[in-house]
Amino acid sequence: QTLAQPLVQPQVTVKETQPQEQGYFLHKVQEGETLSSIARKYGLSVRELRRANRDIRFPQVGDYIKVPGVIEPEKQENVEITTDTLLKVDVAPEVRYERPSVFTPVRNLAGTLDVAVLLPFYLRENAVRTENDSSKVKGRYTQKMIRRDNDWIYPSSLDFLEMYQGILLAADTLRSLGVNITLHTYDIQSDTVAVTRLIESGKLNNMDLIGPVYSRNLAIVADFARNYDIPVVSPVPLFDNSVLDNNPCLFLASATLEIVQNMLARKLSDYYDQNFIFVNTDSLGVDNDVIRYKNLILSELGRRMPFEDIRFREFRFYNRSTFGNDSINRLEHALSETSRNIVIIASEERPVISETIIDVYNLSKKYDIRVFGYPVMRDLDNLDPKYYFDLDQMIYTPYWIDYSKNNVLRFNSDFRRKFLTEPSEKSYAWQGYDIAYFFLSGLALHGKEFTRHPEMHRPELLDTDYNFIRKSEGCGFENRNLYLIRYTNKFEVLLEGQTSPLLSR
Repeated sequence: QTLAQPLVQPQVTVKETQPQEQGYFLHKVQEGETLSSIARKYGLSVRELRRANRDIRFPQVGDYIKVPGVIEPEKQENVEITTDTLLKVDVAPEVRYERPSVFTPVRNLAGTLDVAVLLPFYLRENAVRTENDSSKVKGRYTQKMIRRDNDWIYPSSLDFLEMYQGILLAADTLRSLGVNITLHTYDIQSDTVAVTRLIESGKLNNMDLIGPVYSRNLAIVADFARNYDIPVVSPVPLFDNSVLDNNPCLFLASATLEIVQNMLARKLSDYYDQNFIFVNTDSLGVDNDVIRYKNLILSELGRRMPFEDIRFREFRFYNRSTFGNDSINRLEHALSETSRNIVIIASEERPVISETIIDVYNLSKKYDIRVFGYPVMRDLDNLDPKYYFDLDQMIYTPYWIDYSKNNVLRFNSDFRRKFLTEPSEKSYAWQGYDIAYFFLSGLALHGKEFTRHPEMHRPELLDTDYNFIRKSEGCGFENRNLYLIRYTNKFEVLLEGQTSPLLSR
């Protein structure tokens, strides 16, 4: 490329001075020096030095370390440079990293990392060890207090306890590779009072990572962490990614619904000449999310064929209490007997998904139908899996576990040895491990540069392959990795492009 450069008059005198920030002396790191030795040299604690240099974890020779509250020991004389030629100004390009095509090794780690884990463990609810029993005895109800079993756990705690177990195993693995990790764990529920008090206490000020963070407190924690340049990780999928705006340190570990819709729309365009039935619950036609998704699909289809040739019908869903047995007849009127029917369920409501799939299944004996929906469709426990296999169902999902991989086998073995059980395929333990392993190994290997360019780091994980992309300049990152899986009529679950099944979920 050719860049236009403004002319500079000759005979220019430039004064070169050591860059200096108000209140800091810049110390140039010499061979053999560490943060600890530099802190001792200037009578500071390591914590004070780290607070002033949050972007430097392991100083290298030639790096400049900010020493707070220290007057420069030797005032350097200004150096005058006179030139009779035009000055050439080199502008450093923005640093960009290509995402590795293969997994990057994680070994030879060093340093110390402090991690704050903010999850709803419901400790107070677990502390209540009695319950009111109103059992019916001999035809009469009795009221009595009974003591709960010793192994009873408050139901809402279970998912987050398993996530924490995964975090513990990841921390143990990384400690064995050389990095010192301290977990600061807090029982933070959906109320904002506890998290606000925690922030005001100052306990989070010197953390290297905050997360996982429960979604209802995410905005508060992210706003605080932005001022301290601390990365924050959200583990749960959100409806949209607006929380990333002006939060460059925020990471969404699960793809938002908006990303899912974009990928589904592109996939649906492969069936551009088929008959589309768009199932939704927007009876008034005012739901912006439904409108956006519909227009997105139509836009992608319009790239493949003229708009007037697209066969696209909206189907408003009403539960059976509204139309009774006539619901399936309404759906059948939208189907075509001469081409494949692509049914798109644009809802995350479980009753909508369940009733639609049952109706579609009953009609599939007469019509050629394929169903597409959101990732939540994989987690429905009230439907017979036979529906998915017979319908040749295709679903985008953020997680996929290959039980034949060595790291998965090792994780299961460690989990069983430590916790006397194995995590189910829907357990949050997998996600807890992957989040902790990815972010802590990235910080240990690359320091703060990793939080600005997470694409530089690609370790082998258990059930995902993070692909973090910044929403826009000055905003946070979102994981855009999704797997397209297919349920075949041979009762196999395959990744798109696979020819044989894996032991996976």
